[in-house]
Amino acid sequence: MGSLKLHFSQLGFHQNLHMIRYSPPSPIASSARTTKTRSLQICCGLRRAGARKPLWRSRVLTTEAIQAVQSLKLARSSHKLEDVFNSRISRLLKADLLDTLAELKRQNEVDLALKVFEYVRKEVWYEPDQSLYCNMIQMLGENKLIELAEELFSELEKEGLKPDTRAFTEMIGVYINLGMIEKAVERYGAMKMSGCVPDKLTFAILIRGLEKAGKEDLAATVKKECDEYLEDPEKFLKEIERKYAAKKKSYFV
Repeated sequence: MGSLKLHFSQLGFHQNLHMIRYSPPSPIASSARTTKTRSLQICCGLRRAGARKPLWRSRVLTTEAIQAVQSLKLARSSHKLEDVFNSRISRLLKADLLDTLAELKRQNEVDLALKVFEYVRKEVWYEPDQSLYCNMIQMLGENKLIELAEELFSELEKEGLKPDTRAFTEMIGVYINLGMIEKAVERYGAMKMSGCVPDKLTFAILIRGLEKAGKEDLAATVKKECDEYLEDPEKFLKEIERKYAAKKKSYFV
């Protein structure tokens, strides 16, 4: 397993501590946690029927997961993170550990989420999971941490995974968000070369990004390729134009 070298001191920002407000769960919520049937939120690109479900899932946080998030955020200010990992994080069940990671991502606690992600990858039950990587890349892209996002993307193959449609799309979105148009187009080309099929989200991000950057010719070329990959490209492009026009209108109001 490749080791991801993350330098948190280089993240370039400090985040304020936010205490999590926790209310005792209702009987309904408690019952939802204890039942064996859980609803899974699958966020991924191309998946074959019967494929292993992703580690990342959405559910009601347990008290243990909530306290773990609190402890990590408090320990960061007192430089006792290692103690928290040894005393509290190490005792979490698999589901609670993954929920802790998901909650840190939701709160945009980037440095803590990265540390917990590395901890997860060292667990004995861990198996390389594409959706887990995609969620982390998405978080890094939203915070414009391009080098770390690229490093995670490259770690996919080191983990024995082949980047899927969503993984490529997340990276395209990262580049578009940073105005790195050439990189976005290059990644789009690599995506097609790898055999991954661009989906509606891929085209929406790329087309709107190219048009916003004034790259009308490139945008027109990508629009033509919608005919090859989408079932109803004309309807899709009209919807993109409608949404983009609505956003431009609201911006100037």
